[in-house]
Amino acid sequence: MKKTMTSLTIALALVCGVATAQQAMTEQDVRADLAQQGYNDVHDVDFHDGVWTARAKSGDGTKVKLRIDPTTGRAFPDSQISRLSESDVRAQLSTDGYTRVHDVDFGNGVWTAKAENQNGKDVKLQIDPDTGRIIGSN
Repeated sequence: MKKTMTSLTIALALVCGVATAQQAMTEQDVRADLAQQGYNDVHDVDFHDGVWTARAKSGDGTKVKLRIDPTTGRAFPDSQISRLSESDVRAQLSTDGYTRVHDVDFGNGVWTAKAENQNGKDVKLQIDPDTGRIIGSN
């Protein structure tokens, strides 16, 4: 009985964790996370093209435009440098099952690309410049 309860507890924790991990952030969450990351004077917070966007001042007072991952809250400032090349991004998208990848470009702190998803639908993607993970799509 004890082993069954332990297994059930673990299963419930995993299910709850998955539900929480997939929950989108609210504007209030975004503002709180940006403050925690050192940004202030946050304004023009909006959800656009599958990601949160905002304008703010960085810790050193520099005005920045941000794109924010809607699940993790990670901010991508427009002046960020990518660790990935265009070829890296294309390879990752191919691995993720996207086809007809085109218009791959780096700007405003993230990679963007247009492609066809696994269902044959044309999508516009926003991609983490460090990991190649898709942070937004429409």
